[in-house]
Order: sequence, then structure tokens, then C-alpha cells
Amino acid sequence: MNKIFESINNKADSASEIGEKYLKDTKEYFILKIFEQLTISISMIAKVLIIGSLLFIGLMFLSVAASLAIGKWLDDVALGYVIVSVIFLICGIITYYSRAVISNKIIAKMSSKFFNS
Repeated sequence: MNKIFESINNKADSASEIGEKYLKDTKEYFILKIFEQLTISISMIAKVLIIGSLLFIGLMFLSVAASLAIGKWLDDVALGYVIVSVIFLICGIITYYSRAVISNKIIAKMSSKFFNS
């Protein structure tokens, strides 16, 4: 009878050790997973900021050049700036009304990166 209790005790100790190892490994996995996702997110934000700011500066120079060219063509520089401003306003309105589509594409892209890796 004593052997049965010893066997049960050994099995319980073994199960306890296995459970503790599983919890420790799971914790380490989640720490690594969080680090990976955080690194991906930070690098993505940095890339967007760098590329976006360079594209913005280029767009501003192109806008001024286009405004001056249109103004010279129409013999009224102010009218050139108004036309370029209206073009930006129309682009802004189109972007505003298509924001749900943009959000869905971003969510789909981000979810594939976060949940499939």
C-alpha cells in the first residue's frame, strides 16, 4: 500500500514539475512575442514617419511649382494657388469619404502581420 502512495506522490511531483516548466516556457514565449510585435510596430511607425515626411516635403515643392506654372499660364499667380488648393481640397474630401476602406485595408494588413507570425 505504501508503494502505491509513493508512486502517486512521484507522479504528482512529476506533473507539478512539468506544469511549472510549461508555465515558465509559456511566459518566455509571450515575452519574446511581445518584443517581436513591439519591434515590428516601432519599425513600421519609423518607416512611415520618415517616408511620409519626405513625400510631404516633395509634394509641397511640387505644389508650389504647379501653382506658379498654372499662375503663369493663366497670367494670375493667385489663381494658380487657388486651383492647386481646390485640387488638394477635393483629394481631402475623397480621402475623408473613403476612410472606412482605408481603415479596413490597414486593419487587414496589420492583423495578418500580428496574428500569422
